[in-house]
Amino acid sequence: MALPNFDHVREAAQRIAPWAVRTPVLRSDRLDALTGAKLWFKCEGLQRIGAFKFRGACNAVMALDDDLAASGVLTHSSGNHGAALGEAARIRGIPAHIVVPDGANPVKLANIEATGATLHACAPTLSAREQTAERVRIATGASLIHPYEHPLVIAGQGTAAMELLTEHPKLDDLLVPLGGGGLAAGTALTVSALSPTTRLTLVEPAGAADGKQGLESGERVTDWPVNTICDGLRTMLGVPNFVILRQHGAEVIAIDDTATLAAMAIAQRELRVQVEPSSAIVLAAVLAHPARFLGRHVGLILSGGNVA
Repeated sequence: MALPNFDHVREAAQRIAPWAVRTPVLRSDRLDALTGAKLWFKCEGLQRIGAFKFRGACNAVMALDDDLAASGVLTHSSGNHGAALGEAARIRGIPAHIVVPDGANPVKLANIEATGATLHACAPTLSAREQTAERVRIATGASLIHPYEHPLVIAGQGTAAMELLTEHPKLDDLLVPLGGGGLAAGTALTVSALSPTTRLTLVEPAGAADGKQGLESGERVTDWPVNTICDGLRTMLGVPNFVILRQHGAEVIAIDDTATLAAMAIAQRELRVQVEPSSAIVLAAVLAHPARFLGRHVGLILSGGNVA
C-alpha cells in the first residue's frame, strides 16, 4: 500500500472519534524542576485497552468494507496491539484472531482475552509469528492488520500527537518511544504538518537500538540481539516506518533499562498514573540529556500503562 500522509491522519481522527478516548495531558511542577524543562505528558495509558494502539487498530478495523470485515481480522502481537485489534473487532461485531508469542506479558495477554478474540500461540520469534499468522489467515480468510506497518494503523497512531499539538501548539520538542515505528511514523506525519518547528525525538532501548543505527546509517537494520525490559519496543523498525522517519529527519536517543526503570518509578510517583517501561523511556531520555531540553517546552507521549 502507498505510504500514509497527514490527510490520512485527519481522516483517522474523524473515523475513530466515536470510540477512542481523547486522553488527558498532565503537567508536574516537580518534574519541571527536576528536568529544567516544561513538560506536557500525553497519557495514552488512559486510552481504551491501556495504550495508544487502540487508535491505529480502530482506524484499520472501521475502514474495512463489509465484505472483508465479515471474515474478521488477524494480527500477531505480544500484547497491546492484539488487545486493541480485539477490542476494535468486538465493537464492530466481527471475529478477531491474535497470534501471541510464548512468554508474553500476562497483563497484556489478559487484556487480549477480555476482548473475546481467539488466541493462537507460537514461538517467541518474528518468523514464528509471521508463519503462524499466515496459516491462520489462509484458514479463516481474516484480513491481516499488521501491528505497525499497515498504513491505516500508522495514520491512526498519528492522532495522539494531533490531539497534543492541537491543545499545545508551541512545543519545542516532542518525544515518542520507538519500536516497530507505528507511533513514531504517525507522529512524524503530524509534526511535519502541524508544527514543523517542533523537534521530533524518538527514544529506543539501548538493547534494541536497531532504529537508531539504521536511521543514522541510512540502511534499515533487520537483525539485532534484542535485550530489553521494554516489551513493547523489542520489534525491528518496519519498512514503511523507516522510510517515513528518514524523510522527516527524526533523531533517535538510546536509553538503557536501568534509567528507564528509574524514570518509570518517578513518573508513577509524580503523575499518579500507571506507566509501563516502554512509555517511561521518554522521560528517561529527558532526565539523561538535561542540556538538550533545558528551558524548552517538551511534549512526551506516554504510550501505555499495562504493567505486569
